[in-house]
Amino acid sequence: MFKKLRKMLPVMRPGHWLVFAVIVVVTCYWLLEIRLEHAFKPLSKLTDNGGKETEHSSLARNIPTLDNFDYEDQLVVVYNRVPKTGSTSFVNIAYDLCKQNRYHVLHINVTANMHVLSLPNQISFVRNVTTWHEMKPALYHGHMAFLDFSKFQIAHKPIYINLVRKPLDRLVSYYYFLRYGDNYRPNLVRKKAGNKITFDECVVQKQPDCDPRNMWLQIPFFCGHAAECWEPGSDWALKQAKHNLVNEYFLVGVTEQMYEFVDLLERSLPRIFQGFREHYQNSNKSHLRVTSSKLPPSESTIQTIQRSKIWQMENDLYEFALEQFEFTRKKLMQPDNKHLQQFMYEKIRPK
Repeated sequence: MFKKLRKMLPVMRPGHWLVFAVIVVVTCYWLLEIRLEHAFKPLSKLTDNGGKETEHSSLARNIPTLDNFDYEDQLVVVYNRVPKTGSTSFVNIAYDLCKQNRYHVLHINVTANMHVLSLPNQISFVRNVTTWHEMKPALYHGHMAFLDFSKFQIAHKPIYINLVRKPLDRLVSYYYFLRYGDNYRPNLVRKKAGNKITFDECVVQKQPDCDPRNMWLQIPFFCGHAAECWEPGSDWALKQAKHNLVNEYFLVGVTEQMYEFVDLLERSLPRIFQGFREHYQNSNKSHLRVTSSKLPPSESTIQTIQRSKIWQMENDLYEFALEQFEFTRKKLMQPDNKHLQQFMYEKIRPK
């Protein structure tokens, strides 16, 4: 049979056979390349029968990796605001500028104004903040204690910011706020409305509303969700609060220097805070929620409060935060205090 096949084929010289062999090899290589291309097609290009992306391809496209993570558009800032520290003024600037700057502002509303999340809510909140990409960039705010995202297998933690206030000033402000309200919602009747006792009188009478233990709030807000954080007078809580303030917070300002706080944020994170300085200075949002009636405490009252361990610890945290803030603010400028600090790369090797 082989002999019959040879008779059927045209007589070919050795050169013809060489050309024929080359054609066969090239054709086989081309077919193999096409098969390999389809076999190893990237996940993001896989499609279903209708030509649409599959669930797996959409997932691969939407999940940021270390290589394609966009730090600007994936920016998440958490402002776990301490009550009566000027947070309403700051947040209202954020709401005014969110559309212009193309970010979202979300209020964290916890049942009964509780400051600690339940364990199921902790993991739900962490996952919401991390995977709710449609909301990013985002500023989350609420009266909630610090929550450590690193405990929940999160690759990219949010940026924490906050403000602190002199502890006695904050307590006095809150005392009169519960009785007279403020100019933000003047028609809202507060739970202590009608109580005309001054803060000085309250201290003399040793009533619970002016108990120094009520100042125990800024420390647990920075300490976090541990039970010990909420034990008034806990040395461990104060130590942990300081640790978190330095290591877990991007910036902590003080109420008495709100403009400087806003200035640092705008210079550092303009993706969200662009325009905050000008808006704070020139809008009517810089001093919202002013308590309608407030009497400053007497010198005798101040001395009585300052003798308490709670005031001393809360003031310790405030002074610590103030020192850190002043240090950060001063490092913004060069030693001549006339030019902004800069940095550059040099002596790069190999060339």
